[in-house]
Amino acid sequence: MTRLTPQELEAARDRLVPDVVADGLDVLLCGINPGLMTAATGHHFARPGNRFWPVLHRSGFTPRLLRPEEQGELPSYGLGITNVVARATARADELTAEEYRAGGLLLAAKLERLRPRWLAVLGVTAYRAAFGERGARVGPQERVFGGTRVWVLPNPSGLNAHWSVGAMAEEFGRLRGVVVGEGMGDHLGNVGGVAG
Repeated sequence: MTRLTPQELEAARDRLVPDVVADGLDVLLCGINPGLMTAATGHHFARPGNRFWPVLHRSGFTPRLLRPEEQGELPSYGLGITNVVARATARADELTAEEYRAGGLLLAAKLERLRPRWLAVLGVTAYRAAFGERGARVGPQERVFGGTRVWVLPNPSGLNAHWSVGAMAEEFGRLRGVVVGEGMGDHLGNVGGVAG
C-alpha cells in the first residue's frame, strides 16, 4: 500500500466512499463511518491497523484474506459494506448525535431497497446511537427492518482494545454460522474459519 502524507489524509476529510452492495445480500456489513485512509484510497477498512479484513477471513466469511482494494469481491460471497454515517473523519468521536440518527434513517431506507437478509453493524455504540437502542449488546437484536434481521458485531478498529482478533472472529463466526445454518450463503458453506 502506498504511504499517504498527513496532507493527503486531511484532504480526504468529509469525502464520501461508495458502498459495496448488491440486491439480496446475505449480510450487509455496516461500519460507523469511513476513516481518512478509507476516504483517501476509496477502499473500506483501508487503515493498516484495522482488523476488519483479517477477522472477516478468520471467521470464515471469505476463503482467503482479502486486501481492501479487493472489496469488489465481497458480493460474490453474499457480503456488502456500507456505513451508518457517510462522512469521512479521522475518528468516530468527531460525529454528532444528529449524524448518527440521520444515518440510521438513511440506513433503514437502504435496507428496504437492497433487502439483505442480515445487517451486521460493526460497533455497539454506533448501533445504539443510530437507532436509540441504549441497552443493545453485541449479538443478534430484536429489531427487524422489513425482512432484514440485525446482528451487532464488535468494531474492528485497532482503537477497540476490548476485543482481540480471535474473539472478534468468534463473534463474526457466530453470525456466519446462522447464515449458513439457514441455508443461505451456499458460497460460504465450504469456506474455512472458526465457524462451521
